This record gives sequence, structure tokens and C-alpha cells, in this order.
Amino acid sequence: MSGAPAPKGAVQGRPAGGDGPLVVPRHVAIIMDGNGRWAKKRMLPRIAGHRKGIEAARTVTQAAGELGIEVLTLYAFSTENWRRPAEEVSDLMGLLRHFIQSDIDELAKNGVRLRIIGNYTALAPDLVALIDGALERTVRNSKMTLVIALNYGSQAELVSVMRDLANRAKGGSLDPETIDEAMVDGMLDTQGLPPPDLLIRTSGEQRLSNFMLWQLAYAEMLFVDTLWPDFGAQALANAVAEFGARERRFGGL
Repeated sequence: MSGAPAPKGAVQGRPAGGDGPLVVPRHVAIIMDGNGRWAKKRMLPRIAGHRKGIEAARTVTQAAGELGIEVLTLYAFSTENWRRPAEEVSDLMGLLRHFIQSDIDELAKNGVRLRIIGNYTALAPDLVALIDGALERTVRNSKMTLVIALNYGSQAELVSVMRDLANRAKGGSLDPETIDEAMVDGMLDTQGLPPPDLLIRTSGEQRLSNFMLWQLAYAEMLFVDTLWPDFGAQALANAVAEFGARERRFGGL
């Protein structure tokens, strides 16, 4: 088989044989799973697990910055999550409001740029206004980028790109033969960001759940049994160490 080139900006990981310095991934994406099970194990309501999950997100974001990770993407709410009970969806949106209101000062002070992927404009108008304000406030920060996947579904994202390309080709402004990977990259919600080097999913589940299907093409994947509310700074450091111990070939030898 022919070797595929490494994605632009990709981190190579530890050299073959395990020698050399540990390499920190530029972009870490996390599917935060297990809040409900964390609460159930403690005979608590599900909202208690979500609250603890917000604390974990706060801790992991700080730890990512300290480790030198450039981009941290957290899968917070998928397009499929609307199928959950209305009360739980309402609780989740309330927690999101609280997170933005309580944490935006700290994010801004620490040089963290907030970015949203997904159709967040479909949320309640007051929440959209809060998000817009947070995005504007942090737009010039450059120490780290925190990406929140909110009302996000990768298949819907790709369908939107396909429709746009098809309409442009139909209108005569695009030659289909010129469509390439770079063009698609530039039309995704994640345009301008490096592709994830490492995907982490907590709680023992081993699936992508419609998350960044295009962007994860060459990511290293790590599935851990830890429930998200229990995932902290040390767990992230362990994941980064595991990443650094892997040899990445991107289809080559």
C-alpha cells in the first residue's frame, strides 16, 4: 500500500524504539463520557454527574495549558443529545450558561481562546448571546484554544460541505476536479485548526459517536475506563505519555 502523507502540522510522537523526548500532541480531542454512570454509582441524580463533569472540564483545560497542548476540543453536546429527556437537556443548557458566566474571566486572563464547533445559533437566544460575547472577548488570545463541540454532529457538518460544493459546481463557480482535501478542510467547522493528534474517550466506550469523522483520520485513539467526572490532570498527563510512546507512520513505513 502507498504511504499517506502526515497531516499538516501533525505531531510525530516518540521516535521508533521509544528513545528521545516525549512529544506533546498539538491538538487533543475528548469525548467526555460517563457523567450519568458516575451519578448512578453514587445514587445521585444525573445532573450531579453533569455538574461534576463541568469541574473535570475545568481541571483538564487548565492541565492542558500547563502541558503545552495548543488545542483542546471537548465534545459537550451532540446533535443526538436532543433525544434525551427535556429536563436533562434543560439542565445541561443551564450548566453551559453557568460555565460561560463563571469561567470566561479565568479563560480570558489565562490567554485561552474560546471557539465553538456545531450549530450553537440554534440554542436559546440568551445563550447564543452569552456565547457570542465569550467568543468576542477571547478572540485575540493565543496561549491555547479551547474548542467546545456544541450541537455538533460530524455527519451534518460533512453534508453541509457537500451541499455547498454541489451548489457551487452546479452554479459554475467550481470545477469538481479542483476539489481536494485542503478545500474540504477549509470548509469544516474546524477550519484553521490543526487536526487532532490524540482522541480520548472516557468511560470504557469504544466508538466515535459522530464526532470529527473527517478530522480524526490520522489521530491516535485512547479509550479509558475512567468515568469523565473522575478524569483529571494526572489522567490527561498519562494519556499524553501514552501518545508519546506510540510511533506514528501515517500509512508509511
